[in-house]
Amino acid sequence: MKALSSALTWAFVVLDVLVALPTMLLVRLFDRTPTRVYTGRTFRVLGSWITRVNPAWHITVGGVDPAALEHPYVVVSNHQSQADIPVVSRLPWEMKWVGKKELFDIPVLGWLMRLADDIPVDRKDPASRGSVLVRAQRKLDHGTSVMFFAEGTRSRDGRVKKFHDGAFRLAIRAGVPVLPLALDGTMDALPKHGWQFSRADVRLDVLPPVSTDGLTEADLPALRDRVRQMIVEHVAAWRGVAPEAADALTPATGEDEAKSTRPLPEASGAG
Repeated sequence: MKALSSALTWAFVVLDVLVALPTMLLVRLFDRTPTRVYTGRTFRVLGSWITRVNPAWHITVGGVDPAALEHPYVVVSNHQSQADIPVVSRLPWEMKWVGKKELFDIPVLGWLMRLADDIPVDRKDPASRGSVLVRAQRKLDHGTSVMFFAEGTRSRDGRVKKFHDGAFRLAIRAGVPVLPLALDGTMDALPKHGWQFSRADVRLDVLPPVSTDGLTEADLPALRDRVRQMIVEHVAAWRGVAPEAADALTPATGEDEAKSTRPLPEASGAG
């Protein structure tokens, strides 16, 4: 039964991709928005259907408040597997994804990401990382949110790793709030060395936005750490464990780089 359901799911994935390309080309032809909002939204909706037809996955999405999404955010999530992408695509608004260049080089998938106006980054090239912030700020200036997996790569053990600075530097420079996403349950949902999908209870919650009003780049470490701690605590609560058990930067790991040196103001609303 597992083999049959996995085979049917993969058949749907192939069909979904084949449908997505001509559909997005057609939408893009008539999409006059500066950030290709309708083309990107088409991509997310089609991508999210993978999570809806897969009988092995049970997805719960919480914390979505449409009234709070009237202006752009820098959206930041933890990252456990490639299944995170279609899961997060279930959120009911458009945002441009910052993703590694290698994804954009994959035939068809890369074409779709470029049509959606997503943003590639070459992690080995400092100049590329700088240009990403410029392109991302343009999206924010036009009212479109930008999405980062702040760890940069997937967590191997499901604990939340160190967050990179780019998303938080962008939020401070653009003067927009950070919107944290907490995600859990996808680590074993998508096979790395096999084709059969594993059963997974996946949870995605939208957490309260964190304001960047009045912050400078000197506040970046504290902003990064506050957002990361919110996600760590949320994941830990889901698992019924202490926050340290969901945190890859606990003293037991020997990594304490993410400790703040300057506290942020207490207010954490969108402003």
